Amino acid sequence: MAEAVIRIEALFKAYDTPAGPFPALKDVNLAILPGEFVAIMGPSGSGKSTFMNILGCLDRPSEGRYFLSGRNVAELGKDETAALRNRTIGFVFQGFNLLPRMTLADNVALPLVYSGIGHAERRERAQAMLDKVGLGSYADSLPSRISGGQQQRVAIARALTNRPSLILADEPTGNLDSHTSQEIMGVFRALNDEGITIVLITHENDIAAHAKRQVRFLDGRIVHDAPTQQHEAASC
Repeated sequence: MAEAVIRIEALFKAYDTPAGPFPALKDVNLAILPGEFVAIMGPSGSGKSTFMNILGCLDRPSEGRYFLSGRNVAELGKDETAALRNRTIGFVFQGFNLLPRMTLADNVALPLVYSGIGHAERRERAQAMLDKVGLGSYADSLPSRISGGQQQRVAIARALTNRPSLILADEPTGNLDSHTSQEIMGVFRALNDEGITIVLITHENDIAAHAKRQVRFLDGRIVHDAPTQQHEAASC
């Protein structure tokens, strides 16, 4: 069996509050294999956002271990963690976070600036990623000239520029109408078909239905972890 892209062991996370420590995550164990498409679900306050921050190396657990691509994140220094994150993970957020005065190509190429990639290769890779999400002809446009759904496609293209093996998407359709949301999920499905591992947070059942596996949190614990029904039926 392939080594897990994500492996969580006995993870516990608490935050200090005026009333004392608040346990946001409790004894979480999870493994996600290469090529999986997992939806993380749960009500507000269930711990799913804290969990996603830990997966993205934006926060660290109070106890337990997190292995990303076989590396124990707790054993890595700040620079090593940043390098592993930048090499392994592409992020897509609910807000598109595009810089309004930069062209779409420059927005997509921005992560490559921090990787030390030269201008010519940055432009080539940005163009290729915009082509992949169907916006190649808009490379020199500004974000204000395209729709919200197109802006989220640009955000996905930006997440792909460092050629990550894993995409973490936090409510990626939260600002979109239902028709555009389905289009964006089609993009994620196509990327998953290419072998990219995808983990997304959503509170919408119709969005989670696109994933092959659903993990539900409640009060800081995983209470459900199973294949999505139609994918389970298709594999029978």
